[in-house]
Amino acid sequence: MTPRKVIPVSVLTGFLGAGKTTLLNYILKEQTDYRFGVIINEIGEVGIDGKLVETQTEDVVELSNGCICCTVRKDLVKGVQKLLKKDQLDYILIETTGVADPGPVAQTFLNIPQLQRKLRGSRLHWPTSS
Repeated sequence: MTPRKVIPVSVLTGFLGAGKTTLLNYILKEQTDYRFGVIINEIGEVGIDGKLVETQTEDVVELSNGCICCTVRKDLVKGVQKLLKKDQLDYILIETTGVADPGPVAQTFLNIPQLQRKLRGSRLHWPTSS
């Protein structure tokens, strides 16, 4: 019996202008050996960061019109489940809005058994602007 693949998840978080999208683009550009699933959270109805992400993959889920730490948490779970349907993923990256509290985002993966079995919390990345 083949052991099931557990996919690491990293949350990129920080204040507005801290460099989350820049870090995300760097990771996607430099880590070509991995296939990433990306979730980008936008606070407004019109997404800006999603247009700034330089990716050549269709494995991007954009969650807009709310913060994933509170109002669109169910959408976060649905977005992760959508990415998990693609068996080719090696890693999931989540970029939060500049106002998101990363605690509830991380707790999402601890409180839902279906996600616990398939995902492993890797890190919270908090870029700081100079």
